[in-house]
Amino acid sequence: MNRLLPFIGFMLLVGLFGFGIWWNTQHDPNAIPTPLLNKPAPEFNLPKLYEPTQQVSKADLLGKPYLLNVFASWCIECGVEHPVLSAEAPTLGVQLVGYNYKDPPADAKNWLAKHGNPYALLIADEPGNTAIDFGVYGAPESFLIDAKGVIRYKHIGPITPEVMAKELKPAIAAMLKEAP
Repeated sequence: MNRLLPFIGFMLLVGLFGFGIWWNTQHDPNAIPTPLLNKPAPEFNLPKLYEPTQQVSKADLLGKPYLLNVFASWCIECGVEHPVLSAEAPTLGVQLVGYNYKDPPADAKNWLAKHGNPYALLIADEPGNTAIDFGVYGAPESFLIDAKGVIRYKHIGPITPEVMAKELKPAIAAMLKEAP
């Protein structure tokens, strides 16, 4: 029996290695799961970027679907996705809501003045507290939220033309098709 232990150990390692290879072919190793998918978006009440005395809440946005795009002036990848959002915003079929994250308002306003403002609405979360409830890892991140306030899609990282065409637009179309 003592002679079989190394063989059994070796076979166990081969089995684990094989399972690991199979697992990686069935799952995206870069995917970060979100527990909020198909669940109600967190409640929030945040100031408008350009009118900080006015607040926007989750309840204010109910009734129409929207794409919540988390961005910041300090975010290099946000500059990569910004031209894509600017070009596609008019044809998305949903409102584009900018969520300025951990950014001094003056910096965000200067960045938008320089790069353009594709957003129908801009909210600010300078301390980043509400972003924690959304499970934001960093900017950029985007959440597709339906008219009932349920998160239907989440993308971490920049929205590239490929992501727009292969993921986001089909997710929007599917969500709009389901809507009553």
